[in-house]
Amino acid sequence: MAWPLRPLQQLQQRLAALGTPKPTPEARCRTALSNQPALEAAVADLAQQLQASDPGQAQPAQPAQLALVFCSTAYATDLQRLLPLLRQAIPSQHWIGCTGGGVVGTAADGQPHELEQQPGISVSLLWLPGAELQLFQLEGDALPDLDGPSQAWTDWVGADPEGVHSMLLFIDPGCPAINDLISGLDYAYPAAAKVGGIAGQHNASHGSLLFNDKVVGGAVGCLISGSWRIDPVVAQGCKPIGPVFEVEQAERNVVQRLRSGEQQGTPVACLQQILEGLNPQERELVRHSLFLGVAKNNFQLGADDDTDAPAFLVRNLIGVDPRTGSVAVGERLRVGQRVQFQLRDAEASRQEQRHLLSRQRRRQAQPLAALLFACLGRGEGLYGAPDGDVQACREHFAEVPVAGAFCNGELGPVAGATHLHGYTASWGFLVPNSGAASGDSA
Repeated sequence: MAWPLRPLQQLQQRLAALGTPKPTPEARCRTALSNQPALEAAVADLAQQLQASDPGQAQPAQPAQLALVFCSTAYATDLQRLLPLLRQAIPSQHWIGCTGGGVVGTAADGQPHELEQQPGISVSLLWLPGAELQLFQLEGDALPDLDGPSQAWTDWVGADPEGVHSMLLFIDPGCPAINDLISGLDYAYPAAAKVGGIAGQHNASHGSLLFNDKVVGGAVGCLISGSWRIDPVVAQGCKPIGPVFEVEQAERNVVQRLRSGEQQGTPVACLQQILEGLNPQERELVRHSLFLGVAKNNFQLGADDDTDAPAFLVRNLIGVDPRTGSVAVGERLRVGQRVQFQLRDAEASRQEQRHLLSRQRRRQAQPLAALLFACLGRGEGLYGAPDGDVQACREHFAEVPVAGAFCNGELGPVAGATHLHGYTASWGFLVPNSGAASGDSA
């Protein structure tokens, strides 16, 4: 018995009725960097680079979800014209960024650069399928009570903390109570790893922050939830010398006595004992590059290549009393807290950063993008050559685009809390959110 064949046309109609599946959106990052001194020329240069990096079409099929803009303070007088010009030339749903004493960006040839002491604008366009972005702007002059409920802070920010795991945060240098602001955002969004910085200072009458189509003061941020997250890496650029001490006596930010096993005495006396074991180069560094590491978690003091480094927050030594041997530190201390003297130089910074970036490389093979917020005291002044931090990143992530700014203070986590740093490189690596714990800092 012969079975009738289904007509080909009928089969084609059935297949057409099922519909063609839509392609899965692709995560992308496109970057541009310009050092044109005139604002209009810089914007035209950026638009041309971004169009050239997307071959085959004059514009992307869909606008970017987020545009990150970092602009040197050389453009301060023209800053209010920057976002309207960019938005006219480059499609993106959201815009956020800040000024900086220098700019970090990735040029048309794919190489990242640090533009210091010269005009520079960096733009990064991000497509993050499966991610939810919540942008916010805060005036910063009337903070909620830190002793009140956290809901007051989330209401003030106006963004839901549910599922939020990452935050980009930029603060105007004129914002009051910056440390309280940071603590309050940790209080309201405890699961969000926060990375960013204090914007560059300038003499113009407006703020230093870029938000959608405006220049604002206070603080601006972007909360990220869903399929993408930011892994923070905080490189403080120091190496420890001597033992870990316990504070035996202190008053506010003045340390009066230290103890480490049988060794005890004033901070100056303890340091003199440490000096005996240092080489001549290290002794010279003690004269002008000595700091104190303050442990933020006394239970996290051991480290190896595969675990978190000791959670020391590096702080300035701001004064010595030769009569008593006490030292004043840029941080309040309490009895029982662990501290360790630290030295900072170019080689120590290189070694620490290589270690931390190597650890991040083992955790996450290839990020979509890397964001760098570096101290004004780093760069060529520290390394003696340009592009020191971005080249360190290139050693471990050969093709990742890098963007960011030189800041008046860098934001990043240490021991689970966000802190304001100095002389630091605070990195944020944009990676798929697989549910694994995000990277931590040193």
